[in-house]
Amino acid sequence: MIKDDSPPSPRAELAKAYEFAQVEENWRRRWAAEHPFRAGLEPDRPAFCIVIPPPNVTGVLHVGHALNNTLQDVLVRYHRMRGDNTLWVPGTDHAGIATQNVVERQLAAEGSSRHAIGRERFVDRVWQWRQESGGQIIHQLKRLGCSCDWERERFTMDEGLSRAVREVFVRLYQDGLIYQGDYIINWCPRCLTALADLEVEHEPTAGQLYVIRYPLAAGSGHLLVATTRPETMLGDTAVAVHPGDERYRHLTGSSVLLPLVGRPIPVVMDTHVDMAFGTGALKVTPAHDLADFELARRHDLPAMKIMDNEGRMTGEAGPYAGLDRFACRQQVVADLAAAGLLERVEDYQHGVGHCYRCRTVVEPTLSRQWFVAVKPLAAKAMAAVRSGETRIHPAAWEKSFFDWMENIRDWCISRQIWWGHQVPAWTCGACGRLVVAVEAPRACPDCGAGQLSQSPDVLDTWFSSALWPFSTLGWPEATRELALFYPTSVLVTSFDILFFWVARMMMMGIHFLGQSPFADVYLHALVRDAQGQKMSKSKGNVLDPLLLMDRYGTDALRLTLTAFAAQGREIRLAEERIEGYRHFLNKLWNASRFALPHLPAAAEPLPPAAELGLAHRWILSRLARTMKATIEALHSYHFDDVANTIYQFFWYEFCDWYLEWIKPALYGEDSPERRASRLVLGRVLEDAIALLHPVVPFITEELWQVLPGKGELLCRSPFPTPEEDRIDPQAEAAMAVVQGVTAGLRTIRADLSIPPGAWISARIVAPDPERAELLAANREAIGLLARAKEVEVVTSGERPAGAAGHLWQDVEIFVPVAGLVDIEQEMAKLARERQKVEQQLAGVTKKLANEQFRAQAPAAVVAAEAEKEEKLLARLATIDANRQRLQELQA
Repeated sequence: MIKDDSPPSPRAELAKAYEFAQVEENWRRRWAAEHPFRAGLEPDRPAFCIVIPPPNVTGVLHVGHALNNTLQDVLVRYHRMRGDNTLWVPGTDHAGIATQNVVERQLAAEGSSRHAIGRERFVDRVWQWRQESGGQIIHQLKRLGCSCDWERERFTMDEGLSRAVREVFVRLYQDGLIYQGDYIINWCPRCLTALADLEVEHEPTAGQLYVIRYPLAAGSGHLLVATTRPETMLGDTAVAVHPGDERYRHLTGSSVLLPLVGRPIPVVMDTHVDMAFGTGALKVTPAHDLADFELARRHDLPAMKIMDNEGRMTGEAGPYAGLDRFACRQQVVADLAAAGLLERVEDYQHGVGHCYRCRTVVEPTLSRQWFVAVKPLAAKAMAAVRSGETRIHPAAWEKSFFDWMENIRDWCISRQIWWGHQVPAWTCGACGRLVVAVEAPRACPDCGAGQLSQSPDVLDTWFSSALWPFSTLGWPEATRELALFYPTSVLVTSFDILFFWVARMMMMGIHFLGQSPFADVYLHALVRDAQGQKMSKSKGNVLDPLLLMDRYGTDALRLTLTAFAAQGREIRLAEERIEGYRHFLNKLWNASRFALPHLPAAAEPLPPAAELGLAHRWILSRLARTMKATIEALHSYHFDDVANTIYQFFWYEFCDWYLEWIKPALYGEDSPERRASRLVLGRVLEDAIALLHPVVPFITEELWQVLPGKGELLCRSPFPTPEEDRIDPQAEAAMAVVQGVTAGLRTIRADLSIPPGAWISARIVAPDPERAELLAANREAIGLLARAKEVEVVTSGERPAGAAGHLWQDVEIFVPVAGLVDIEQEMAKLARERQKVEQQLAGVTKKLANEQFRAQAPAAVVAAEAEKEEKLLARLATIDANRQRLQELQA
């Protein structure tokens, strides 16, 4: 027996319309004042920890940040509600090159430069900029609703992290894993610094392949050599050919004359040479090409540096000294042609390396730099993935991880800029001793002299970022945070920095703490526009999350990003999608506003299933399954399933079916059914709001506060857990029959354009006696949901005259349409619509049949046209089916 003696709750204060701007601002302020996201240090609770991928201190929120941080926040809010001791560490990266460029531009605008004011004042100036203008993105992340422990914000240049950087450098040096050496590095002539391989972006470029004659030193004849960079010829110290190449075997031990210079250089045999490229003869420029550098070491060849740090030719380039590298190229080509040494020039498409910051063409150059010997570290990181200590999601990325790690090269970690962690290495001016230490030494440990000069280089920004999972927790000190939260639980980041950052964090974490820094790595897709194109200002297709939040609200943006975060390589985002999810939030608000006056004043236990009708048992069963599916999706990082599962449940099952079903009871006289409806309505609404909270925190927190008996913040309230005994397959099967028949009636109404306000009559023929009994028992609900004043249920019978029919499984559904439908008018309307669709289809089909269109249009555009064709064909089929139905009614 259902007992409910409590009066209905008084109508709570909930605005008629959902004003997201006001709601969001109120909750941002309250969360900031009450610090509900503060992590505890209780050792008796399960720990859940995420370290934020630190955005650049120069950055502003873009759509990639919005996706990345929304997904992290979904996990963090879920685990906090689960009762886990949850820490989300926020912070920013000092972004060495980017930040230095910002301040250098300021100085240039003032008519000054970093060299004019000196290193110390320049670094002070950068700190001043960071204090006044840096970190804007942190405020934008708060606007996004990120529930970080903001009192623990870190910066890669703060005192604690700087100590960790020095400690790591010194220990790696002592372990023989950091060394200084002359090596080919990537050099940016604009930023005037070395770049790691990963900081060079290779872009397809239309260039030329120059075939040059190298005269034989012993007499007449020449050797043809192909190159894309003829200016580097001035630094050649050999020409290499493959020992198996029959064309050049006779040249063993011979020499050629370097064109334009006349210097004799040897012909060497090396299996590195690709016989199929160009002429099969390779010019060897050891100081300006990595492969040539390695080849030169094998053959003990000298290296000549013919270019300076600004991309100008040095004195080693002879008459070309002082020329810019590209001007030198033009002059060299002209001089070769004039001397009769230019055999031919061919158009050639090849990948050209560009600086990832300023887009300048990178110059490989020989330089003395600091390196990390990474192979021993990489082996341990690969072992962690193979053993399952760290799991990569999606698993398809494991192959890329192993491919890169197995072929990894030593990491160039020094940069020739001023902003960053200065290399903790000093050289004694008296005896030349190199001193590497955590703290600055007062005197040389060998000779006692105090003439110590620190290396001017700073460390690669990614070096400090590689320590992020443990340096932010207090390492090298043995802090409680480190003991509780390391290793962290999961890293959420974009797949494009798997090697920049993720692999390096694994290498450092395992080496210094003996454990991989995270149990799981979730690599999300990149956000592109609706056509699958990369967003860029030049294309005008950039979606600014700040503007989108202004326009549609933060929750709508978060819900859209979560719903589209499938485990793949790209997410196609369109503004209309965000608008669509904004409508869902309106639905959530309006449904809650409708329900509030009907809810009991306080939460009560639900009655046993035996005391509940079909609709209640069904919605509770669907709620339990939704909870299970949501929790499973969260733990497997299927974020799109999280959003879409709850969306489908709330909109289609709860609002479209359950609320409509129980409305008569809610507005009727007091009865067991009315009391049951109130209790179940309250439970389902409460759990649905809590389920949605990790994805849409602002609106759910607002709604939670007006639910009866709620006082605690929702972000600190328990996450709903499914009651297994509420899962009711029989209720779900029975409801599916009712829904199928109701949907059939709605289909007839829609296909025949029966006015929404018109009442119909229905005859349902269900041959199965059990189905017939079920439908008869729920005929009132069917009538209400399909707006049918009369619903007749029989086990057999003929189609009534003048009735439209629909078949659902073995159930026949008939609706007499006399007086409801003007058949002639509907036939004419369908004919007009068919003509319009045929015209559209003809245009699309013609375009798809055009081979030139298919060959030249982007794949995404072709796919969109094919999808349009498919939809138009489906619409034609529907029109024809409706015409057939009307013709049958005329017969």
